Amino acid sequence: MDSDGTRDARGTRGTHANPVPRPAGPPEVPAVPPRPARSPGAAPASEQPPQFAPAVADWLNEPRPPAAPGIWRYGYRPPKADRAATRLSKVAILGLLIPLVVALIVWSFWRHGAVPYQWVVLKLVTPSDWWWAGTTSPKNYRGGEAIIVYDGVFFGLLVYAVIRLGGWLDAARHVIGGRPQPARALLAAVGGLIALSFVFPKAFGLGWNALPVQDPLFSLLTLISGGYDLFGSVLLTDSLYGLITVLVLWPFARLGGWWALAKERLVARNRTGEGETRPAPAVLVPAQWPELREAGQYEAAELLTAEVLTGRMNDVDCARVGYAWQSARREAQLAVFTDTVLRKGAAAWVHPSGARDLPGRAAPHDLLEGQVRIGRWTAGDRTPSAYRGAGTALGPDALGTSLLVVGPSGSGKTRHVVAPVVESLALRALTGQCAVVAVCAAGTPLGPDAAFDVVVRIGDPASVYDLDPYADTADPDAAAAFLAEALAGDLDTVGAQRATTALAQVLGPYRAVHGTFPTLPVLRELLEGEPSALAPLRQALSAPEHAGLRRDLDARARQTGSAADPGPVLADRLALLDRPVFAEFFGTGDAAVRPFSLRAVAHHPLRVRIDVPAHGHEEASRLITRLVLAQFDHVVHDTGRRHFACLVLDDATGTVTTESVRHMQRLRSQNAGVLLALRTLGDVPEALHGPLHGAVGCRMAFSGVTTWDGSRFAHAWGTEWVETRDVAQHTVFADQPMTRAIHALRKLVTGRAVTTEAVTVRQVERERWSASQLAHEVPPGHAVLSLTTVEGKHTPPSLVDLRTPAP
Repeated sequence: MDSDGTRDARGTRGTHANPVPRPAGPPEVPAVPPRPARSPGAAPASEQPPQFAPAVADWLNEPRPPAAPGIWRYGYRPPKADRAATRLSKVAILGLLIPLVVALIVWSFWRHGAVPYQWVVLKLVTPSDWWWAGTTSPKNYRGGEAIIVYDGVFFGLLVYAVIRLGGWLDAARHVIGGRPQPARALLAAVGGLIALSFVFPKAFGLGWNALPVQDPLFSLLTLISGGYDLFGSVLLTDSLYGLITVLVLWPFARLGGWWALAKERLVARNRTGEGETRPAPAVLVPAQWPELREAGQYEAAELLTAEVLTGRMNDVDCARVGYAWQSARREAQLAVFTDTVLRKGAAAWVHPSGARDLPGRAAPHDLLEGQVRIGRWTAGDRTPSAYRGAGTALGPDALGTSLLVVGPSGSGKTRHVVAPVVESLALRALTGQCAVVAVCAAGTPLGPDAAFDVVVRIGDPASVYDLDPYADTADPDAAAAFLAEALAGDLDTVGAQRATTALAQVLGPYRAVHGTFPTLPVLRELLEGEPSALAPLRQALSAPEHAGLRRDLDARARQTGSAADPGPVLADRLALLDRPVFAEFFGTGDAAVRPFSLRAVAHHPLRVRIDVPAHGHEEASRLITRLVLAQFDHVVHDTGRRHFACLVLDDATGTVTTESVRHMQRLRSQNAGVLLALRTLGDVPEALHGPLHGAVGCRMAFSGVTTWDGSRFAHAWGTEWVETRDVAQHTVFADQPMTRAIHALRKLVTGRAVTTEAVTVRQVERERWSASQLAHEVPPGHAVLSLTTVEGKHTPPSLVDLRTPAP
């Protein structure tokens, strides 16, 4: 089958303006003329002078600092640290000052000899011939030096006690250690100089007395050496001064991170010295393609820079070439990359359809990060400080864990979430990084037909494409599995395994005889057990090598008519698609009717939209949606696929089944995801409410959800520990006559009895969002959103204002 997973349009319906692309290689597309002036996220204007380049250059150069999941990174400015959080509390300041004041008092008493038993330890550790009898008056120089050493030791113990009891190290780390470089190193250096000014005041020209640091050290050396001759060496005394200086500055160096900062500056200096001979600019901005220059691809970088500045590249081109550069570096094909860029410029690696942009955009997009902005995080108490006021964005990192959106009709699910996500995925498909399949009711505004490569309008005679019910598979068991999921996945009376077995018993023999799978009318006859359909198959499988297939047909024939036969139920469900309105759809085997296969999205970055009947065929629409979901899970299990694949269901009513939930749990590891939009969780079997919430990583509850739906979200989001304050007022009863009289007078004046307040502070575990809060406290145009990325990062459920998507 020469279709590469895609099927041609039927010849009786005209020619499609955008045929299904053939992804064997990018076609030769002529360079497009300069694009009109607009911002990267706006719709193109007509007949304007080529002033597009500055907007694209500014878009490329705009900073995108690292941010938490769900934050719009384009132009994001991380909030400054909360001053209330970084400022020391009054209790902490008192905790620092009280030990210091007590230590100053104790040191003053020590210097004046007013501390009881002050000299007991000194006389115990020193010889008695150093002192006059009954006193601590020294007889010789040894006694005087011992007193200096003794004072120094006590001073050291006093400083250690102040630091430990007052928490000075923790305060220093809080005030200085959390600051960015070089402010952290500078503040630590100032602290070190202040400490040195107390140790060597004369060196700084100060008049106060030095702290007992250097004198005890010199006195200790005097006692050890037995005299002062040791200090005749200038080298020794200078070395001692240097050692004291290093010991004093050592804790400040660790606090300020001096060594790491010095190493970083040294490495940067070496890199600068090595790069002086390179022809690159002194300051490179993203619009100058610095990654290419660093890899030595100067010609390609200069050409792409000129393409940006002259207006021949838009944001889609930049993202597409950037993705191609990453692939070239990963596969070590830099020469091929450079050759392609030099030959095609901005049109290199263009999408097989030839499109380099969408006809129009309705939401802001940042293709470098793959994000689409859908609103703004509100500044509520439940919103983390880093999110307050920042833009809300969705990207493949979050969609890769699948997204569940629940909200009543009219709440804005399609307008605020589904349509922007489909538009973002379609743009990423133009860069070769994504394939998107959107399933919606006919007339749903998910974008114009020109924004998609394939548009399947099931039930519309003007549709160019059909939908292959077998997803172009050659495996009868696989085809039976997703057909059984579509036909009977929502039925409790027919097990998935029984339905799969019944379908496989007829699909395998039919394909062995005819080389293709049966059409839906023929499959319906086979499931009903029509002898006129089963007998020819059995006769055609009379060869010995088909013994296993004959056993399948015999088992199907024996089971026909029994109470446990799933065939009639499957045939009845299949009759929903075997209607006159669908007569020319779901056909296989006819050369004139070659439907589109969903398998194509696993191999090519396609943009597909499937329109199901809006009215009159609701059950058939649900069956088709289940079929697409089951086929999507089957086709994305491709280990060689690098692009992200996403299925968007604008209405997932009746789609979620036990098997589909199990399949959704595996999509994260397959570089794929789904977006499910529901009006209420009541459209899902109650037994699957919990598994569904556990299978998806992102959850979104719109304004207007019921308390029943809210309880499921509240249970999925769990609880958190919060601090509560309970204030109780108690009446004060006085015992003394005078006090009772004063209280009576006060009550007469104020009208209230004299009370006292009792405050109880407790840590309690409460729901992040309760069912009542979700049902009654979410304003219109808002939703509560929680995200989880494929790396495991997550955001707590927070309120999002969906009415402000623009920056």
